[in-house]
Amino acid sequence: MELLAAAVLGIVQGLTEFLPISSSAHLILVPWLLGWKPQGLVFDVSLHVGTALAILCYFWKDWIQLTREAIVGLITGKPFGNAERRLAWFIVVGTLPAAVMGLLFEKKVEESLRSPLVTVGTLAALGIVLYIADRRSGCWRSLEKFTWGDSILIGISQAIALIPGVSRSGITMSTALFRNADRASAARFSFLLATPVIVGAGLLEGWHLMRALRAPVSAASGAPAELIAIHWGVLALGVACAAVTGFLCIRFFLRYLQTRTFLPFVIYRFVLAAVVLLFYFRYF
Repeated sequence: MELLAAAVLGIVQGLTEFLPISSSAHLILVPWLLGWKPQGLVFDVSLHVGTALAILCYFWKDWIQLTREAIVGLITGKPFGNAERRLAWFIVVGTLPAAVMGLLFEKKVEESLRSPLVTVGTLAALGIVLYIADRRSGCWRSLEKFTWGDSILIGISQAIALIPGVSRSGITMSTALFRNADRASAARFSFLLATPVIVGAGLLEGWHLMRALRAPVSAASGAPAELIAIHWGVLALGVACAAVTGFLCIRFFLRYLQTRTFLPFVIYRFVLAAVVLLFYFRYF
């Protein structure tokens, strides 16, 4: 069952992290619908590390170029001298709201908002927002035409994605569309902006795992400690499933948005919200 759960949740995480349908909602709803108990730290580590690997592998050339340009800009005294240097700093500025909000409120959100009924409301609400943004956007601004205002507003919207069911990609892409970004540019900026947050989450979960592994040592000295059993096969399977499906999902989605709209994802959000609502009132 642990291997099955690792594979299923890894695939779910890899698919839903990058589509505008909310990974946090699915990771609450899938175990709830299947009657699985909370999977624990090992699963959290595998899922976060897997999606971090996916987004780093897909955008590694972009990040090398952006990092190089940012460093050259600082050395030459022209930090905003071209579009790539500006984009690098836009990502830095846009990451700050989500980083601050995550540090301050992530635990409180985890404790108070991980409810199927909360996800029903947020799935539907963000579905409406995404639909309106997609319909009203002029879709004429490319990534090279983004501004400081875009980075700040999209960064603030990313912080709202702490709430389960909102979707980091959904809310950031919606904000970019309201700013008349074309769909492909909205998605690309959303993924680049999400990279520090996703990688940071993977590193944080890895740190939690390392602390748990060191806990038995501290117990020998009389300090309280929580023992944890690590099933490395389960961890590796979860990482692999999340990484592979996440990578393929990014590639598919960026190509999809070159010619199509967000409407199927809007419909999916409403259908999922309705299904969850029916299950909730049937069993509760």
